[in-house]
Amino acid sequence: MRKILYICCRTKNCSSIMNSETYIHNPNRYESMNYRRCGKSGVLLPELSLGFWHNFGENHDEACGLDIVHYAFDHGICHFDLANNYGPPNGAAEERFGRYMKQSLHTHRDELFIATKAGHLMWEGPYGDWGSRKSLIASLDQSLRRMNIDYVDIYYTHRYDPNTPLEETMQALVDIVRSGKALYVGLSKYPPEVARKAYAYLEAHDVHCILYQGRYNMLTRQPEEIIIPQAHANGTGFIAFSPLAQGLLTDRYLQGIPDGSRMAVNHFLKADMLTPSLVDKLSLLNEIASRRGQTLAGMALAWLLRDERVTSVIIGASSVGQLKENLRVRENLHFSEDELTAIDNVLNTNG
Repeated sequence: MRKILYICCRTKNCSSIMNSETYIHNPNRYESMNYRRCGKSGVLLPELSLGFWHNFGENHDEACGLDIVHYAFDHGICHFDLANNYGPPNGAAEERFGRYMKQSLHTHRDELFIATKAGHLMWEGPYGDWGSRKSLIASLDQSLRRMNIDYVDIYYTHRYDPNTPLEETMQALVDIVRSGKALYVGLSKYPPEVARKAYAYLEAHDVHCILYQGRYNMLTRQPEEIIIPQAHANGTGFIAFSPLAQGLLTDRYLQGIPDGSRMAVNHFLKADMLTPSLVDKLSLLNEIASRRGQTLAGMALAWLLRDERVTSVIIGASSVGQLKENLRVRENLHFSEDELTAIDNVLNTNG
């Protein structure tokens, strides 16, 4: 009989203290998740992965974050996606993850597939940003210290640096793999024409690029045109971030902008994005989701996973309850042709 103790994350402001003495992992954790092969590699990733972009900075409760990580792991999510600058402040998410590792996850290190990235502004000066060899290697050394681990499973160049020779950036990735500090490498947000050259360089140096990470959701479908087919042809998996368009593809904004929402803060999600035509589109999608017995968010996640070329979808969560709801997507991943047509008709509506 399994025993799982959760002390918290029943409320919005999770304030409990949870440590390695109170956490007992779920021995059946892999029974509730499907895993997809990552391109032409030996890596299998869970269909849903946990992202640390939001909800793991100093402005969020640390105990709540630990509850979320425990719940994710106990339900088959073994892939955690981080970056050097996730916070706030920069580095905070990795530092927090490092404490989680030391506290209760270190005995499961070989079960985890941990990702980090470098390429956005991390520290001041000419080497704290972009894709030079100096920046990528120094950043990874810092990330490993923050996360209390000896290596990452995959290291991404977080964005293309047009001012650094591509060969320098890719050779840094090659040398990082050969050093043992990363097992695999990936690209994030690279333009298709640059990604093609990057794939070729890495392959020529016996380091296969196993993952391309890109923004992909019902409202951002550009990856379907070139990026996903290109990655698939190269034997590279595709992992989607921002699958809910930072909350737009939920029921939060169907009645306007609620207080405390990301759009109310007006940071990454701008209030002027919520046009009347977009609200109409979201309402129609919500009606389709209701007929499927899903929330709008659940249908949006399922819609991404309909494509077998999508290896995994990165989800965020501010509470165990939210994560639990997102995991329900696996109850209905099938779409009829009529449903897909209806969704396309809504998404292709002008405005």
